[in-house]
Order: sequence, then structure tokens, then C-alpha cells
Amino acid sequence: MAYDYDLFVIGAGSGGVRAARLAAMTGARVAVAEESRVGGTCVIRGCVPKKLMVYASNFAREFELAKGYGWSGCEDLSFSWPTFLDQKDREIARLSGAYTANLKKAGADLFTTKARFVDPHTLELVGMDKTVTAERILIATGGRPRLPDDVPGAEFGITSDEAFHLPELPKSILIVGGGYIAVEFGCIFHGLGVDVTLAYRGSNLLRGFDEDVRSHVAGELAKRGLKVALACQHERIEKIEGGFRSHLTDSMVVEAEQVMFAVGREPHVKGLGLEAAGVELNGKGAVAVDDFSQTNVPHIFAVGDVTDRVNLTPVAIREGAAFAQTVYYDRPTRFDHADIPTAVFSQPPAGVVGLTEAEARHKLGRVDVYRTTFRAMKTAFAGDDEQTLMKLVVCPHGGKVVGCHIVGPDAPEMIQLAAIAVKAGLTKAQWDATCALHPSAAEELVTMHETYTPAELIAAE
Repeated sequence: MAYDYDLFVIGAGSGGVRAARLAAMTGARVAVAEESRVGGTCVIRGCVPKKLMVYASNFAREFELAKGYGWSGCEDLSFSWPTFLDQKDREIARLSGAYTANLKKAGADLFTTKARFVDPHTLELVGMDKTVTAERILIATGGRPRLPDDVPGAEFGITSDEAFHLPELPKSILIVGGGYIAVEFGCIFHGLGVDVTLAYRGSNLLRGFDEDVRSHVAGELAKRGLKVALACQHERIEKIEGGFRSHLTDSMVVEAEQVMFAVGREPHVKGLGLEAAGVELNGKGAVAVDDFSQTNVPHIFAVGDVTDRVNLTPVAIREGAAFAQTVYYDRPTRFDHADIPTAVFSQPPAGVVGLTEAEARHKLGRVDVYRTTFRAMKTAFAGDDEQTLMKLVVCPHGGKVVGCHIVGPDAPEMIQLAAIAVKAGLTKAQWDATCALHPSAAEELVTMHETYTPAELIAAE
């Protein structure tokens, strides 16, 4: 059968664009459909604008630290939210344009509309009165933030999508959630002078991270005056003059100009017509795929957050590249989802790679832990009491470093390089054989020599 395209990609986010470009460079006839803006979550409403907001919000603290270094006049500075939004939108438009240009340069066709399955090889381009056929189809529609469906008044709240476009900076905000998105936006708004309350149903923030990381981040947030309410459920929201009143469990009431939900994301499969193609979903509502990103329909593949494997932009890119290598370059490639570095752009930020201490103990039985906390030179000189945490989790049999966890200034930058060593399987002895770079915070990673045993384990013995 003759098809209109060799490959049709649904979604022009990072994963879909990478796969489309690599496929098109082989001479394959490729088309991409995007219902929003080219660039996807990361470029338009995720990593990039969020990091710009992190930079903007951190200047207030930098100005405070500057006083300790002899600078004056910092008290008279002010922040303009509209100016920042304008600059941010300009940068996002530039990046989106670059993505579009790169697709076209590779020879791919771009349709700015939603694509929906009519049958396993046919897609309707919604609103264009047009259908196209393709030999292979790649689903790369990403994820979307969700609002809770069991909280009356939740429709009054916003998600991270809307937080990037607030016409005015609120004087106060309640952020519901305890994951990295909630923590990051809590720090962003707090740094910009907003009265922030984080409310989370769990016993501590950042579920899934190492317990030392969780407690350290929570402690540093408390030092900076960010209010955190733990072990509380949202019962209902009511609109009041000037904002909203949130009723939480234990009779807790929080009034704020804005309420933001950061309670998770879900794969964006709604309206794709997957049932018409026979594509199966897994128990979490994500497109089910194998190690090669292939669905149960052999010619249909999926990459990125829509598969709900590891929901990070670089992962989607690598999955998209692996798909193209496998299908169009005749190089069967599986992306290895182990030891992926990740960061929380909180204030201070966290960077982690590999196993948490608990995961390592469960998997390996006994582990050696090296842990240190200290005040970084920059902040200590200015009289600030912020603490940096560094932690290595080591397999005692052979000494392989299986986890690295950092909380403190430049943690994301350090963890990217530490991830090379963890991924390569280097041992603690090899880390120690590396000469320290002084003065730097990172030198602590190669100078920790005493093992650390948590108090609860000492008590258990």
C-alpha cells in the first residue's frame, strides 16, 4: 500500500521533534502534527520558562548576600513581573521558532493542529478537513497537569501551565502538592516576594527522593520562611473577596489570592482516538510500550511522558533518538532508564543520580554511606547559615558508587558530571583517587572518607 508519509509524529515536543528530524535526515517522508506550539512542555510550559523563573526569583537572595561582600544600595531595587513575562515570552518564541525551523530544515512537514486516529494507518487532521496515511506513527503527545476531581471548588485553582502566564504576581498563594513541581514553584514565588504556603498530604516533601535529601530541603525551606503544612488534605475551596479560602483537614484554613495545584501529571491521550488504532494503555493510563518504544500495534510507537516511564525531557529526547536509530538507521537501540540524573530547582537546589539509601539497602542488603553537611564559602562569608548536603551510597562488595545526592548551590551542575561516574560504575576508591579541586564545594565528593550510619540503624543493632 502507498502511504502519504513514511512516518507521522503526533506531538512536536522534544522527543517527537528529535525522532522526526533523525528520520527525515535519512530521506524518509516525515510529517509532524502539533495542536499547541512547537517545542512541547519543556520549551513552552515547563523546563525552560521554569528555569528562567528560578533565575529571576533567586536574585533577591543574591542581593542580600551581596551586602555581606560590601555592596550597598540593594534595598532600593524592585522587580517588574510584566517586564519579566515579556522577556520570557520573547525567549520562548525564539526557541519555538528554532524548533520549527529545524524540523523544516530536515525536510519534515508540519501541521499545526491535533491529529486523531481514524484507523491504524490513518489520521484525521482536526479542523483541516483532511486525513493522511502513514506507514509508521509515533505518539509523542507528552503529559498534562491535572486538577483533583474530589475537591469541591478545585476548578478555581490553576496548574503550572497557567502559572507561567499570570497577568499579575499574587500577593499570596497556596500551592497544593509536595513533588518537585510544587517545591520549585513554592521557591519561585517565595523568592519573588509572594506569601507562599505549601500544603501536602504526605509526611514530608519530595516523595521518592532520598530521605536525607527530603529532610534537608524541608529544613532549608523553613529557614527561608516558606510555610509548609504537611499531612493535610484539601477538603474544599470557596471564592471570597480578593481570592480564595481553602479548607484543609484538622480545621486548617488558608486564605490566598491564588491557589495552584501541583498534584501530578497524566499522559495526554485524550482525543487521540487510540481505540480506533487498537493501541493499548497500561494500568496508569499511559501508552503501553516495550523496550524499543513499540506499542502492541507493530507499526505504532510512543516516546516521552505519554508512556509514563521516566518523565524528563532528556529522556524523551533519548527515547526518540533510540526509536529513529532502531527503525530508520537499522541500529536496534534500547534507551537505558537506569542512573538518570535529575534535579529539583528548589532554593537551594538538589541534584541526584542512582539509588537512594533505602533503595540500595533493599536491593543490596548492606551499604556504606558517606555523608557530609557544611556551609558553602560564598554564603558562609556573608553570614548565612544555609547548609549543603552531599551523600554517596556505596556497595560494600567492590565499592561501586550506586547513588549520589547533593543539596546546595550548583547541585544540578555537579550532579550532571557525577552521573558520568555513577553510570560508568566507578568505585569509591576511584572517586577518592581523583584529586580535589580547591576551593570548591564539589571537592567534598572526593574527600569523604568516614562512613555514616543513621541513628535508627545504630539503635536497631
